[in-house]
Amino acid sequence: MSETVFASPEEAEDAFYQAFETANLEAMMGVWLDADYVECIHPMSDRLMGFDAIRASWQEIFMNNTEILFETIETRQIKHDNLAIHVVNEKLKIKDNQQAQILATNIYEKTLTGWRMILHHASPAPHQTSDTAKPTVH
Repeated sequence: MSETVFASPEEAEDAFYQAFETANLEAMMGVWLDADYVECIHPMSDRLMGFDAIRASWQEIFMNNTEILFETIETRQIKHDNLAIHVVNEKLKIKDNQQAQILATNIYEKTLTGWRMILHHASPAPHQTSDTAKPTVH
């Protein structure tokens, strides 16, 4: 998998969103810890457990060729020893000028190879403006 060492949870998070914007599966999976206990919940989707299931879901998402740009706003970060929790408001711009807001929780674990994502849980923000589309992008 990835040889990249993320020195901080913020570096791992930046790499996560960059991989998402560029639909780069290898870069995306380089952010994730290769472990059975990692989990991912995409908006309005089932719970995915384990590295292989998460990889398959990102591969399917990236095959849709949807161009998405992210701006993370209102991020709250909690860091304790080997865990970091980021609660993020994702403002998405989708290729045809649609916009959406997603609330996400990203959890990172410090490992021997740097910080790695162990959980991404995303759901639609409850109060979207009238010009904001209902998201189905991940």
